[in-house]
Amino acid sequence: MTIPLRFGYKASAEQFGPSELVDFTVLAEEMGFDSVFLSDHFQPWMHDGGHAPAALPWLGAAGARTSRVVLGTSVLTPTFRYHPAVIAQAFATLGVMYPGRIVLGVGTGEALNEVTLGLEWPEPPERFQRLKEAITLIEKLWDDERVTFDGTYYSVKDATVYDRPSPENKVPIYIGAAGPAATRLAGRIADGFITTSGKDPALYSETLLPALKDGLSKADRDAGSIDTLMEVKVSYHPDHATALEKTRFWAPLALSPEEKMGVHDPIEMQRLASELPVERAASRFIVSTDPDEHVERIAQYVDLGFRHLVFHDPGHDQEEFLRMYGAEILPRLRARFTS
Repeated sequence: MTIPLRFGYKASAEQFGPSELVDFTVLAEEMGFDSVFLSDHFQPWMHDGGHAPAALPWLGAAGARTSRVVLGTSVLTPTFRYHPAVIAQAFATLGVMYPGRIVLGVGTGEALNEVTLGLEWPEPPERFQRLKEAITLIEKLWDDERVTFDGTYYSVKDATVYDRPSPENKVPIYIGAAGPAATRLAGRIADGFITTSGKDPALYSETLLPALKDGLSKADRDAGSIDTLMEVKVSYHPDHATALEKTRFWAPLALSPEEKMGVHDPIEMQRLASELPVERAASRFIVSTDPDEHVERIAQYVDLGFRHLVFHDPGHDQEEFLRMYGAEILPRLRARFTS
């Protein structure tokens, strides 16, 4: 089975309020984007000008205002702020309301979104085990009529999710990963794999994609059974200085894991990011005034095997971005890869 090539829009929940994001989603659908994904953060990475709308009510509102685009989280953490059963119920409800249009994208989380609530922040192995167990419980609640589950971290007793989609419209679960363990897990059990662009090319070709292939092989699955989603960070504008400057708000993305490890305060994250030169802030983005250059650099991810490209622009004028990318870039990509 071949997964069709799709192009999506990353709605910047850290940068805009919920109503604006819904308006951008409506426009993305009008401009021909296939999907819209939203992060689920309790706090943004930047304090000044930051936002952090809750993903669950937002997905319901966005679904009501649109008719075609797939809507999902990239990503939500179902292991600390939420009990997995709450997520199972919420996404089953969304799946009933918008059949075939909802994706549950999950990950192991970040301290920024959990520690501020007084929650302990465990080491990566425990976060990974929590995610595995949470996915197992969510799947059981979607598949079984009555669930009693006593896990290491979560439990339910005589639990039923009463409103859930039909089996043919079951909500797919995508796993977001930046390392081999979670990527291998995605290959074994998930419907999709999510990662982000702009890192060392060897990370994708030599670490993540081999781990995905290994996970698929261990579960006796073929590559066509899983969607491969790349969040592609792009800054497109006819003026190069503007395209470069737009990336400043997202300078935290350029911080190394060591630099931001354990940081839970947006004010501190902003301070760390403000010390970076704009060239480093822009290092994760495709920054170019040339539509053909954007297509060529995006093509590198398609050639690696990613079938779902979700574009994240760092600018404050998202309407301008959606109209320009929808008119200039998407037609070129479709002509190149789907003709």
